Amino acid sequence: MKGNVLVAGFTTRHVARSAAAAGYRVTAVDHFCDQDLSWYTDEQIRFDDLDDLPDAIEGICQRHQFDFMVVTSGAETVDCPVPLMGTPAVQVEPFLDKGMMQEFFEGLEMPIPPRAAPGTYPVFLKPLTGAGGWRNAIVHSIDEERAWEALFPGAPYLAQEIVDGVPASVSCIGDGSRAVAVAVNRQVMRGGDEAAFGFSGSMTPFDTPMAAEMVRVAEQVVAASGCVGSVGVDFIVGDDLHLIEINPRFQGTVDTVEMATGCNLFDLHVAGCEGRLPVLPPRVAGRYAVRSILFAEEELVVTGDLTGLAPIVADIPWPGTVIEEGGAIVSVYGQGPTEAQARASLDNNIITVRTYMSQW
Repeated sequence: MKGNVLVAGFTTRHVARSAAAAGYRVTAVDHFCDQDLSWYTDEQIRFDDLDDLPDAIEGICQRHQFDFMVVTSGAETVDCPVPLMGTPAVQVEPFLDKGMMQEFFEGLEMPIPPRAAPGTYPVFLKPLTGAGGWRNAIVHSIDEERAWEALFPGAPYLAQEIVDGVPASVSCIGDGSRAVAVAVNRQVMRGGDEAAFGFSGSMTPFDTPMAAEMVRVAEQVVAASGCVGSVGVDFIVGDDLHLIEINPRFQGTVDTVEMATGCNLFDLHVAGCEGRLPVLPPRVAGRYAVRSILFAEEELVVTGDLTGLAPIVADIPWPGTVIEEGGAIVSVYGQGPTEAQARASLDNNIITVRTYMSQW
């Protein structure tokens, strides 16, 4: 074993799996503690609210010794009782505030969606804090904006002009002053009337004529950010390229990046944190991977065991779990030598999973 690592955050399965595959002994502090998290960890501690996360981390660190800790979404600024393998909280904070991030991009004179003038519609609204895009929305009038504000009372937000294009990202490794891109990804948004801009999956690679420019811009902004290890840069890709945000931590694209490239992002993360940028092998042609999260259309109780469907599924709930309407049930994967074949594989696997769940 390379060492003992604590992975902490709202959801950790994707990072724990990568760390275990890299040869680490893993313990996790996680909100969900799904079945397959236990496959990659010696111990898992569940917490309910993010306010409970610091105490959960403190408690596990009193019982075990760790060589270092890696954080995921929700834990970026938590005090670390053990050495942090990642970007320090003081450097992360500007990238957890959408307004400060906008100012950072403006200072670099990067292409970004402009701030919307007051009273102009339609407009794109996003809370200044939070991850996953679940509260983002397009509003078309002052009444719609007030209704949206009422959903999140007192929460400050950023209003931007709407830009057309496809949500995408670049997965990078930074060493604090340089960065190298690992993969270009297409992001899958949930769609629908509620949480339309919530992250619900990814395709790697994203074949687009803008890929080289995305890589150039992403490497430049990650280098300028001072962040280390795994860092994601989100874009809207249309006729023009627009930067959206920096994610100074492991991203939800970990699974498809590793499936498509064959790399181990945890090893690359550690190298970047130690000041070593990876020399990546040439991209392997004919390797596409896609992930889609299935959501509950109504409240349900998990009465079957989905573990038998692995490896086409992950984030597997325990039998007896109650999932609220709109809640995530499970992740489903597809792979293939072309994008079309990967999507067809995903569609077939979703049919298999839904057929099994129809018996619940």
